[in-house]
Amino acid sequence: MAIAISLQQYLDGRGVSYDVSTHEWAHSAAAAAHAGAISEDNLAKGVLMRREDGYLLAIVPASYRVQLEALSQWLDQPIVLATETEASTIFGDCERGCVPPVGGAYDLMTVMDDSLEGFKDIYFDGGDHRTLVHLTGGDFRRLMHDVPHAHIGVRSR
Repeated sequence: MAIAISLQQYLDGRGVSYDVSTHEWAHSAAAAAHAGAISEDNLAKGVLMRREDGYLLAIVPASYRVQLEALSQWLDQPIVLATETEASTIFGDCERGCVPPVGGAYDLMTVMDDSLEGFKDIYFDGGDHRTLVHLTGGDFRRLMHDVPHAHIGVRSR
């Protein structure tokens, strides 16, 4: 499949330089990091959340999980994980279970965990279970310059 068309058009439309690489099939962001021989801290993953008035994309490193309480407090409203079916509907040009962490490409309100700041390189799911998109940290920060940042994640291990 390669990179999802919505994601590709969004990145290209903003003049963001990126590289695409493939790896063996991986069922999770952490497994994709391992398959791509990169640190889980440098792989940004998207987690689709359902809130009272729609959806929200939370972005955390593959080595983290979203803290629902912290995100609910930040939003000042209850929030829950969206179902895989809901995610498949919103990310219709992606394989089931793939959620690229670029909310703007899918018209989603987005919040990014503070821990993704300052990296030289950032990688993320390109829309299937075999593709990674690589951006320099500077390009990723420019891409996310309008995205609010908050402490919404906690290390998984």
